[in-house]
Amino acid sequence: MEILSLQDFLEKMPFTKKADLVADQTTHGPYGENRTEPDASYIRFCQTSGTTARPLSIWDTAQDWEWLLENWIEGYRLAGVTPGMVAFYAFSFGPFLGFWTAFEAGLRMGLRCIPGGGLGTAARLHALLEHRVEVLCCTPTYALHLAAFARREGIDLDRSSVRKILVAGEPGGSLPAVRRQLEAAWNGAEVLDHYGMTEVGPVAFAAAGEPGALRVLEERYLAEVIHPESNNPALEGALGELVLTPLGRSGWPLFRYRTGDLVSPRRTREGLVLEGGILGRIDDMVIVRGVNLYPSALEDVVRTVLEVEEYRVSLSTKAGLAEVSLEVESNGAIGVGAKLEAAFERAFSLRIPVREVGLGTLPRFELKAQRWVRVHG
Repeated sequence: MEILSLQDFLEKMPFTKKADLVADQTTHGPYGENRTEPDASYIRFCQTSGTTARPLSIWDTAQDWEWLLENWIEGYRLAGVTPGMVAFYAFSFGPFLGFWTAFEAGLRMGLRCIPGGGLGTAARLHALLEHRVEVLCCTPTYALHLAAFARREGIDLDRSSVRKILVAGEPGGSLPAVRRQLEAAWNGAEVLDHYGMTEVGPVAFAAAGEPGALRVLEERYLAEVIHPESNNPALEGALGELVLTPLGRSGWPLFRYRTGDLVSPRRTREGLVLEGGILGRIDDMVIVRGVNLYPSALEDVVRTVLEVEEYRVSLSTKAGLAEVSLEVESNGAIGVGAKLEAAFERAFSLRIPVREVGLGTLPRFELKAQRWVRVHG
């Protein structure tokens, strides 16, 4: 195939889907054939979480790994993080690209980096206070869990030096209610979202003072937003699927990768901005009594009820129709279930049943939260 221009590329190059990568690694296991260098050139291994399909195993060359770190360094700069700041990474690193790139990029740009892998919640809170941490990196769910644990244990986060909370792995960092709750819990620290995927790398970051949107690193990615069904370009401000071509990861080349993530694109002087961050996934939407319901939209409503500490959504099918219900843990307040049901009614014009359960009943998540469960009946 001969490609002579960008327009030529967009017209002739087919999309790549995750199913294509899974099929390649299934047929040509364990790593597939999507590699351009000899085996000895690949030095860094990462793996996808496997929440939507078989986990992908990906190796990067030293050159590609440097490119990935440079993306994160640019993200730190956008967030207003500067050399010399103390940063704490509150996750168990495992084989996940996002955690390692965030940590190693922090080292490269001169942050004072403290790894929190292997520590329990109490030990992490102790380290945050003792070492006067200024930048906290974790999932939004875990940042909420840290704050709730501190409250229960009488640990005063007003003594915290944390001024920036960089969150990733879930859409919560771009949800206004989640962000407000985190900022209130962490003594006014600025909450800034990040978006990336193991398949493509660190893609977009919120800029300091602009927490409600993600800036795509367009000098590093060719980004498209398409209508998921027609594949035509989405209009500015309309909901569309993000499609990415990394421009600096030649050892693991991907062309026009359909992320499955729904965004609302907007053009600014700084480039392409994703308004409201990642708004959902194509395969996550549930139609409940005629209403399109996305997990991120439901969470934004849940977090307006400040007494909720944790929740779980049960998805069932009755007479061929989808239904959802919630279990919630509260901090001991009375009437939380009724308050949340009323909030759902206002937001979605839906009656969504809510059942209150005891504190500590529901699972806690350090990595991506998996709060939606399918039940029979």
